[in-house]
Amino acid sequence: MEPVFISLTSLAVLIRIVANPLANVFQKQLTHRAVDPLFVTGATFGLLTVACLLGWPQLRFIDLPTSFWLNMVLTSLFAVLGNVFLVRALRIGDLSVLGPINAYKSVVGLLLGVVVLHEIPRWWGIVGVVLLIVGSYVVVANRQERLSWTVVQQPAVRLRLMALVFSAADGVFLKKAILTSTPFIAFFYWCGLSFLVTLGWITLTIRHNWRSQLTTLASHKRLFLGLCAMVGLTQFTSNLVLSRVPVGYALALFQLSALVSVGLGYHFFQEQHILRKLLGALVMVGGAALITLLG
Repeated sequence: MEPVFISLTSLAVLIRIVANPLANVFQKQLTHRAVDPLFVTGATFGLLTVACLLGWPQLRFIDLPTSFWLNMVLTSLFAVLGNVFLVRALRIGDLSVLGPINAYKSVVGLLLGVVVLHEIPRWWGIVGVVLLIVGSYVVVANRQERLSWTVVQQPAVRLRLMALVFSAADGVFLKKAILTSTPFIAFFYWCGLSFLVTLGWITLTIRHNWRSQLTTLASHKRLFLGLCAMVGLTQFTSNLVLSRVPVGYALALFQLSALVSVGLGYHFFQEQHILRKLLGALVMVGGAALITLLG
């Protein structure tokens, strides 16, 4: 059975590294059409929750341990914060920069994995982390200025860093929930609880604009449906990989999507300095490969 598990994991990784940057493209296109990032996030979670209920009415609602619910509540809070900050970053930043910055998530994931899940990385894993950081520096730094604290202070970069910290924490606690249930059950409650958290946030902040936001979103329903499909694929395949691979290593594997992000940023948004960004992304992929194969 082991070869089957390996092939399923590999397929899940492949789907995930393509679906995630495509989701970023749809998110950026929607926010450029005056859809509020928080509303996009909430609507996405809501539609995915409905799809789960329609697709599998035999979902398990009872006999889940208390630790599952605690981990899922934490996961949903981190997921909402991560998604909102991500969409806000995509609204104002270059996709080819913001996508590869996601490499830092594997660093945070490794650290949290040690503390929360007791997953200890090996030396090659540490070397891979260093390569990921170096590659990220190449991608983020502008040609006109050296890497400095000023670069990190760019609004889009700060938002993206905040998003990845929350999403890395989301991955760690999500794995704890998966270990006491199944990848699909955890996926359903990830969607449903995240929708409830987002709905409460919308009620407190943009409740007076929800009708106009809904109208705007409906006028771009193809983009929105594409976003939901890609977010759903991204998260469900992530759950499958997390159920079989240590968190830090799984998050490192997902950095292969950096190459896709750079290409999509150039194709859809004509973003500049693609060769430099591609070089940084390749260094990051090398780090991810070290973590995955030798870590």
